[in-house]
Amino acid sequence: MSSPTDATSRGHLSWMEVALEEARRGADEGEVPVGAVLVQDGVALAAAYNRPVALHDPTAHAEMLVLRAAGQRVGNYRLPAATLYVTLEPCVMCAGALVHARVACLVYGTADPRGGGVESLYHILEDPRLNHTVQVISGVRAEESQVLLQEFFRTRRQPSCSRGSGVASGRGTEVDVTGPTRNRVVP
Repeated sequence: MSSPTDATSRGHLSWMEVALEEARRGADEGEVPVGAVLVQDGVALAAAYNRPVALHDPTAHAEMLVLRAAGQRVGNYRLPAATLYVTLEPCVMCAGALVHARVACLVYGTADPRGGGVESLYHILEDPRLNHTVQVISGVRAEESQVLLQEFFRTRRQPSCSRGSGVASGRGTEVDVTGPTRNRVVP
């Protein structure tokens, strides 16, 4: 017979698989592979992957998209009984949104040492000056989440000729990746 902790741990692994599937979908569409799913009472309220490129929206992180969709679904921006599963440690923007949405728990995969707003750089979710704190569980399927990001950026770092893009001029078309969430167009 399994203990409640074992059941909870298995649940975290299962929901993180949903987030990983979303991240893979994002990678297939050329987005930074971060996926998220928001769960309440054992039901997924929303799932999404990063879409800032496709939506031309710097706020279209997976976390923001699931919070928006879940808020619409339940008819309230506050989600105090929800748990967010995401493959990468949320940035400052997304961590702030979790506080405003009053999300109960965050479960994430791999840390973001260059932009993490939860544990790596900032500790927004546990800041006592804010009106809400969020329970954090980190490292769930971290290796899979990290490998997905590393493979995505390794492919992006290859010269365009080795990717078969056929770009002749190269002007403003190469992407220089300086971190897991930082891209810039090279003139």
